[in-house]
Amino acid sequence: MKKWLTGLSITASMLVLGACGGGDESAEDTGDAHKQQESQEQTASGNGEEGKNAEGGGEQPEMPKPDMEGVPDVVAEVNGEEVTKEEFKQSYEGQFQQTAMQQQMSGEEVNQDELKKQVADGMVSQELLIQETENRNISAPEEEVNKTIDEIVKQNQMKSQDEFFTAMEEQGMKKDEVMSQVETQVKMNQLIAEETGDIEPSEEELKGIYDQQKEQMSQMQSEEGGGEMPSFEEIKPQIKEQVVSQKEGQAAQTLAEELKKKSDVKVNL
Repeated sequence: MKKWLTGLSITASMLVLGACGGGDESAEDTGDAHKQQESQEQTASGNGEEGKNAEGGGEQPEMPKPDMEGVPDVVAEVNGEEVTKEEFKQSYEGQFQQTAMQQQMSGEEVNQDELKKQVADGMVSQELLIQETENRNISAPEEEVNKTIDEIVKQNQMKSQDEFFTAMEEQGMKKDEVMSQVETQVKMNQLIAEETGDIEPSEEELKGIYDQQKEQMSQMQSEEGGGEMPSFEEIKPQIKEQVVSQKEGQAAQTLAEELKKKSDVKVNL
């Protein structure tokens, strides 16, 4: 829960993915998402025991740790607003963990210098979008804030908002801080919605992505074996959700790049 809230992780993830050069093709994003999740679950499971490699032949190397050496107290300045080292640390450690898990499965090392630049760029973009919500006088209606909190409560299988706020306080976040984070996220969602309008992928687009995924799975089955691909109707809602999310991320990144051109931005990494 704290990871979800700290640093507005939904929009931040969109922006970091954009900075990393991801999100070029819907089919690639939707097709790889399940595989990445499986890889992360397998890695986490392996680390929780003794950690076997993908072939089960031996112990996995120890997971690398995020290196914060040399990171300045002020990572970036955006139109006079500072991105502090502490804020950067929270975002970087989460992104590093995800990247390290993916890289470990392929045997590659994480290029931390490059990843730091990508995360810093994503945080600059995020700050620009937050400032744009203020410039456009976008508000966070109480109804939308409560709806967002209810979604978090449901995702975390809690019974009430009170239980959620109690859990957050135990993790070091007071209720007013949580509310501020959620309100900002609601404003960001509205900003992105203004940029994209109603996104309604066509049946043809969704079917094309499904067919590409099915072909990829067929190739994997011939090489590694495995289960069958669910039917189009079964997986259609997930494909649609991922396509919409990707297009929202692209819109956020495009807007952030436009804002950056006319803003005073300094990155100190």
